[in-house]
Amino acid sequence: MSKYRLSKCPVCGGKLNIIKYRCEECGTEISGNFELEEFAQLTNQQLNFLKIFIKVRGNLSELQKELGISYPTAKARLEEVATAMGYESESIESREKTLEILEKIEKGEITPEDAKELLKKYKK
Repeated sequence: MSKYRLSKCPVCGGKLNIIKYRCEECGTEISGNFELEEFAQLTNQQLNFLKIFIKVRGNLSELQKELGISYPTAKARLEEVATAMGYESESIESREKTLEILEKIEKGEITPEDAKELLKKYKK
């Protein structure tokens, strides 16, 4: 059974540092303070989302079907993964406003055309 690197402390949830690597073949040990790569820092839910995103070749419509989620939820999860990997594309305020507008569409409170106009005004 494969073992995965831990990125969070199983006791308190704090950040773990890798301080030693050991070769299984020759026993060589390398000590230091090593950073986790971006993928190792993702949660299991984020990794699963990313695997399915790759499986469907980035097609959000197919991703929605595969996961049984709405477009706004798929978009929000994709943004969450990008942010977790250090890619900050929008300000938090802008992202929250966009998600709020998408949720209003999903609930039928506004039309997509209304949302388009709101986003245009907000993004200026």
